[in-house]
Amino acid sequence: MTDPTVQTAKTTAAKEPEVTSAVERRLADLGLALPEVATPVAAYVPAVVTGSTVYTSGQLPFVSGQLPATGKVGAEVSAEDAKTYAELCIINALAAVKAQIGDLDRITRIVKVVGFVASDPSFTGQPGVVNGASELLGKVFGEAGTHARSAVGVAVLPLDAPVEVELIADFA
Repeated sequence: MTDPTVQTAKTTAAKEPEVTSAVERRLADLGLALPEVATPVAAYVPAVVTGSTVYTSGQLPFVSGQLPATGKVGAEVSAEDAKTYAELCIINALAAVKAQIGDLDRITRIVKVVGFVASDPSFTGQPGVVNGASELLGKVFGEAGTHARSAVGVAVLPLDAPVEVELIADFA
């Protein structure tokens, strides 16, 4: 059964008062909006630009500064909920990108997504979980959202988060 906080997280992740870009309008059409950039939990910055590429740090599925769930996928967290949490991670990554480049419409290509799934030892559905991030990028960016990807099972993630996602994007 889907955790009720998942739906709440999807609808409350947004704090953006006005939608100014085509990308943000597509997010709004999906019932989503960019949150404030998540505060780093250690010694790093949320995103870095080099040349015409932006790299995000790993983003957790924070909603209003809180994790909607903790634990291992396949044990305490269902694969279905984890897929939604991967979507939340990519929304947080896009917020970090916007903070660096000013406008998500400047993105010309999503280059790569790396997803980490805190997994019960018997769980092997990491690619399906990370599809939450990949499918959202396809809906929002179309062909430019098609990317290379890794989906990795790990023993534990920061703050006992079930999912963490990184993003690399080119922009003009």
